[in-house]
Amino acid sequence: MNYARALDRITRITAVLAIAGVLTALAWKGPRVAAGFLVGSLISLVNLRWWTSLANALGSSAKPPLRGSAALLALRYVAAAAVIYVIVKFLEIALAAVLAGLFVSVAAVVIEILYELVSSE
Repeated sequence: MNYARALDRITRITAVLAIAGVLTALAWKGPRVAAGFLVGSLISLVNLRWWTSLANALGSSAKPPLRGSAALLALRYVAAAAVIYVIVKFLEIALAAVLAGLFVSVAAVVIEILYELVSSE
């Protein structure tokens, strides 16, 4: 398994699932739900990138360790919660749609795992 190729596939799968989810939500429930799913998907993609950079920093001895990464790890969830609160409270976007969008990268990782299981020899 090539780590870089798997990560690229996960990112592409995340983008495809986000686009498909937004289009489905738009056709089925309207623009507010689609916007919520889009915001959740974007937060999910950013979170995937953060975890990737943290894993790369921990796994590579060539790079210096990230300074304050533990604080950033905690603060990003506080920031994401604040963004979700503002979106749901003030923009009146459906919380369920935002939460569903947050699981897009998780679904992409599961799809990648299944792909690796099927394609490995």
